[in-house]
Amino acid sequence: MQVLQDILDKAGGIIWGEYLLIPLLALVGIYLTIGLKAMPWLYIPLALKRLWQGRIAEDKDGDISPFQALMTELSATIGTGNIAGVATAIYFGGPGAVFWMWVVALFGMATKYAEAVLAVKYREIDSLGNHVGGPMYYIKNGLGPRWYWLAASFALFGMIAAFGIGNMVQSNTVAHELENTFALPTWITGIVLAVFAAAVILGGIQRIAEVACKLVPFMALAYFAGALIILLLHFTKIPAAFILIVSDAFTGTAASGGFTGATVWMALRWGFARGIFSNEAGLGSTPIVHAAAKTKDPVRQGMIAMLGPMIDTLIICTMTALVIIVTGVWNSGQVGAPLSSLAFTTGLPGPGGYIVSFGIMLFAFTTILGWSYYGERCAEYLLGVKIITPYRLLWIIAIFVGATRDLNLVWAFADVLNGLMAIPNLVALLLLSPMVFALTREYFARDKS
Repeated sequence: MQVLQDILDKAGGIIWGEYLLIPLLALVGIYLTIGLKAMPWLYIPLALKRLWQGRIAEDKDGDISPFQALMTELSATIGTGNIAGVATAIYFGGPGAVFWMWVVALFGMATKYAEAVLAVKYREIDSLGNHVGGPMYYIKNGLGPRWYWLAASFALFGMIAAFGIGNMVQSNTVAHELENTFALPTWITGIVLAVFAAAVILGGIQRIAEVACKLVPFMALAYFAGALIILLLHFTKIPAAFILIVSDAFTGTAASGGFTGATVWMALRWGFARGIFSNEAGLGSTPIVHAAAKTKDPVRQGMIAMLGPMIDTLIICTMTALVIIVTGVWNSGQVGAPLSSLAFTTGLPGPGGYIVSFGIMLFAFTTILGWSYYGERCAEYLLGVKIITPYRLLWIIAIFVGATRDLNLVWAFADVLNGLMAIPNLVALLLLSPMVFALTREYFARDKS
């Protein structure tokens, strides 16, 4: 078992290292931003307007409203990465890692936009009448038969990876957080999570979207409010926190307290890796749900989708990072969720720790719901609609297993498969980028006229 762990750790280091996925993700995001002439940055107000209009489905062609599609996406992306992932990035990369998370989010907006545009453009209707799409479909329908193997590769990696990043890792994090905070046995947490998840997942994408529309705004605002209170109590330290984040991004961080120090490369590596883990721009997961939106216009849905990294990383992750820094615990030697918990407890003695526990519980639960849909659609692409019910049942069982087992191996396996998911998707984004640019030009030409 240790041999397998070592192999996976080494493979993960190569995939997420300085010569493969991180530069590829960065280059694709930069290329798309330039090709779109910075449209994702310039049209944020219009995108917010489209999101508000998307509360009511603009068309019957789809399964859920455009607003529900983004809420379902955020249900999957706003997870432990926003709490534990940010803290891990700061622990290994120093405060400068947060700056590179911002960079990932800014260029990730163009990536998310392109993914959603292609997902709607090349989606299909399956034998059950559901609208299905995502990288496997825009590879198949956009690039043609010679690339079918690449579409199948993405679907295979996505089907398996979902059990790691979107299932067992999430339930394990919740179970251990509640065990540490409330002395609740992990098996009880596993059963409760599995039962509640089953009540939603077995109802399909419509029920997942309905629950996401209620939970996501509530949990995001509640967590934001808790962090905001702490920042207001330490508002004099906020300017220094931003200065520390920006300066350390280009100089590295000297060893201090329980912090061992970090180079500029470590800040960049961990900022990129945790930023991608947080908002999933480029992984190819989120376009799967945007393909189900009730819309006939790929660009309108793309504009809604591009708000994901802004909400997830630029707002929620930044709030976590600032709390960790202004409370002065970033160099305490703690890592992951315990570091975030220490920061909130220090900043708001008493209820602070409960904010983190509550946040992790809700964030992880909604991630389990969102990723169940991603994995299910990947499985359907490979095996047909007959796999849907067995996949859902296996998903529910895996929630309990994840909550009650040591997951070091699963974490390593998830890192590798997440990276392998991204590669086929990024290749497709590059090859199909002329279509994205053309559809965008046509849309804004019509809009102006």
